[in-house]
Amino acid sequence: MSLLTKYAAKEQELNRLKEELERLESDPRLKAELEFKDKLTALMREFDKSAKEVIQLLSPEPTSQPATASGRRKRRLKVYKNPNTGEVIETRGANHKTLKAWKDEHGAETVESWVIKTEE
Repeated sequence: MSLLTKYAAKEQELNRLKEELERLESDPRLKAELEFKDKLTALMREFDKSAKEVIQLLSPEPTSQPATASGRRKRRLKVYKNPNTGEVIETRGANHKTLKAWKDEHGAETVESWVIKTEE
């Protein structure tokens, strides 16, 4: 490819890019975004904040369920009351001895209907 051909190709590309840039500059959405950016930059300067600090402020780390020392979230506390005996048990898991006995005797669905309170 000759130097003249390269020059002509680059000139065409430059003209195409200039036209594209002119279209973008006349777009009202770009004007609004540039105005927003300028105002935001001025506000950051006024309060002496960096972009990283603003992002941290606007989207802090999500804090979902509190985790225990092992990193797992705590299970829900369920309070069951046996309507037949009036006995009340509180458990965070299914390994409770009395709860297992009740489920064996009355069925899991029936025992789950005995939940009187659930806490996080």
